[in-house]
Amino acid sequence: MPIYGIAHLWAQGDPMTRFVAALLVAMSVVSWSVIVLKTVEFARLRRHAGSAQRRFRDACEPDEDVDALGRPGTPFFELASAGQHALAHHEASGARHRGRVDLSEWLLRSLRASVSDSSTRLQRGLGLLASIGSTAPFVGLLGTVWGIYHALLALGASGDASLEHVAGPVGEALIMTALGLCVAIPAVLGYHALARVSRDIVAQLNRFAYGVHAQLLTGSAPAPCATMKERV
Repeated sequence: MPIYGIAHLWAQGDPMTRFVAALLVAMSVVSWSVIVLKTVEFARLRRHAGSAQRRFRDACEPDEDVDALGRPGTPFFELASAGQHALAHHEASGARHRGRVDLSEWLLRSLRASVSDSSTRLQRGLGLLASIGSTAPFVGLLGTVWGIYHALLALGASGDASLEHVAGPVGEALIMTALGLCVAIPAVLGYHALARVSRDIVAQLNRFAYGVHAQLLTGSAPAPCATMKERV
């Protein structure tokens, strides 16, 4: 009597069965890779978000404002840099556009564009998780249906419809459905958890953008810097 299981399913399976099994394994590897990489990325950004606005306000010179926020490519660095570039551009072209382009609106547009770009980058990979979570059960179901189909054909050819010869192959075919669920459940849970963290980071970016907008628009030095200048 054969010992039914995953090893037997792979050894006795046809190319379709092996393709479905390999596809599920690949989907699982991809989903876990995305979950781990995005978790590390979001954890780093959340740690950075806590001190970004304080560092920006504590810097005494415009160049220090951006340099204090880390390396280029991080959302808070790009946001502050976009605000300073927008301010410099507006001041450089003020003679031509005075009265036609409001400085506050110009800064808001630039900061919103930076937040939108950062939000798009944060969402990368999450769509793949959602796709895997929604399609993996159906891929597993395809493997199950295919396995039951071939099991029933084999039973019809042998003419032996006893419980021993029916339960084993049919039960083994259900392994594919279980594999599909094992792939889908972590992908769905990971997607919702990461999407929630992504929304929190975007909200922090929006709050930071308002702070950058106020500081660049007023042009006043932060309180610590003003105090230092008064003492000098």
